[in-house]
Amino acid sequence: MILTVAFMEINPDILSFVQQNIIPKYVSFDKAHNLEHVNKVIKNSLAISTAYKVDINKVYIIAAYHDVGLSQGRESHEKSSAVYLMTDNKLKEWFSKEELTIMSEAIEDHRASNNYEPRSIYGKIVAEADRDIECATILTRIIQYSLKNYPDYDFEKHLTRCYEHLCDKYGESGYLKLWLNTESNKRNLQELRCMITCV
Repeated sequence: MILTVAFMEINPDILSFVQQNIIPKYVSFDKAHNLEHVNKVIKNSLAISTAYKVDINKVYIIAAYHDVGLSQGRESHEKSSAVYLMTDNKLKEWFSKEELTIMSEAIEDHRASNNYEPRSIYGKIVAEADRDIECATILTRIIQYSLKNYPDYDFEKHLTRCYEHLCDKYGESGYLKLWLNTESNKRNLQELRCMITCV
């Protein structure tokens, strides 16, 4: 119900533009960043934003654009996504240059491997929404990435690589940070850490 209300508060012209021109870009991305992913990040962002005094249109745009830079490659996709937003002239119909700057910074700040805190509440919302910590989803993504990028590895090497990545990102000393500590992410991260230490 809360999510339906949040969607209804989005400017219908913005909603239509994004649905027709931005969301379809995710069709060509990898399985971890496909349509299902962007729609989940949008849903998570809108749900999280209900606890804060923020502009729902900005929240929606940031979530929709957060990974579009993958078309330029994975390595610096958050920066490419931010540039894409800043240079999308259609957005200038609805947002000022200052607003677009805040939104582009939020997109840059969403990446889990960043070693700094997001610069605004918008960055924290999309970062938290993008974490979407669900054990089955995370394990599937890690395995899919390993199989795609290391086709010569045997089963043991894949297993070792996947476990090392789990520890590096989600372990007690891992680089992933929760900036808003939403209840589900907190709970699921703890569950994942328990699973890592039991292996």
